[in-house]
Amino acid sequence: MTGPEFASVDATPSGPLSRPAAEALASTFRAISDPTRLQVLSMLLGSATGEATVGELATSLGLRQPTITHHLRILLEDGILTREQRGRHVWMSIARERKQEIVDLLR
Repeated sequence: MTGPEFASVDATPSGPLSRPAAEALASTFRAISDPTRLQVLSMLLGSATGEATVGELATSLGLRQPTITHHLRILLEDGILTREQRGRHVWMSIARERKQEIVDLLR
């Protein structure tokens, strides 16, 4: 499940969530329900370019590479993050189609 279904959910729905919308929302909540992953998202949202390398994220959060990779994998699997290999570095950013959803959730 990915966020586009959730992105169409009104903050004040006129009725209950559809099952697919509820499952998509639950998946997103599971993916972000960790302090480290919330920190990653806030760092990316606060970045001037909206992106950071895996190494920068690890250093900023004081984490080892395997630990940050674990957290990034969860966010990638839910479609919240995108990754781009540039040379020897992997750059992470919030998926364009999920950015407003994440901003709204972190408000």
